[in-house]
Amino acid sequence: MKKNSDLFGSVLKSGDLEMVTWSDTYSTGIEMIDKQHKELVKLTNDLFRACMYGNETAQGVFKDCMSRMVEYVRFHFGTEQKLLELVNYPDYQKHKKQHEEMVYNILEAVKEYDKGVKFAPNHFTRTLKDWIFSHIAVFDKNYAIYIHEQKKKGNLTDEQLRGQ
Repeated sequence: MKKNSDLFGSVLKSGDLEMVTWSDTYSTGIEMIDKQHKELVKLTNDLFRACMYGNETAQGVFKDCMSRMVEYVRFHFGTEQKLLELVNYPDYQKHKKQHEEMVYNILEAVKEYDKGVKFAPNHFTRTLKDWIFSHIAVFDKNYAIYIHEQKKKGNLTDEQLRGQ
């Protein structure tokens, strides 16, 4: 029987199983944010592969992937929120509320899973992917447009963005 760390490695190295592939359509043109979005793609694919492995031992891999996803989503949302505060983004509160709702939904799903409630990890992963990438494609693109406009007007510099 494989140890969990061996199983984790073999599950996550199955690079042919991907739910989402990074595309320039997700790009905001803000280097730090795009780098974090690419990590979200990787973590989403890790979760997907953990779901597709399909045996009881893989549950530990799924839980570990969920934990990493929750931690990274919180980190990424914190980064975005600091950025939006820095640039005085007019829809900051709305964007922050969307982040809070997503974190709440993820944590609720994790709680249900931990309680042993019947849970379809594959369905959850697809829902997570849909939310994250529709959020990036619509709402994150909106703030990126705002930021690029502020840079063109001279109200914001690349140095300010990197230093935040």
